[in-house]
Amino acid sequence: MRFLALAVLTTVTVLTAAPAVAQRYDANYPVCLQSYGLGGGYNNDCSYTSMEQCRATASGLSATCDANPYYSNAQAPRDQTSRRPRRAY
Repeated sequence: MRFLALAVLTTVTVLTAAPAVAQRYDANYPVCLQSYGLGGGYNNDCSYTSMEQCRATASGLSATCDANPYYSNAQAPRDQTSRRPRRAY
């Protein structure tokens, strides 16, 4: 009896769990617009080529513009503080 109750509870739990939706970022564009909805949710639209273009779209909306973390041409910033002279051999 306990096994049947556990099996039913497990089945109900698995079938009622909503799948997680992954947020998609377009790696071809460097800027994303993150807009916020009334229900507390948000949406990312990564289809902007410049921060100015994104800000023009975001004006008057409840939205922010951010750099796309998955931009394919992104380069890591150079760390200028760790430059040491190389030792000549």
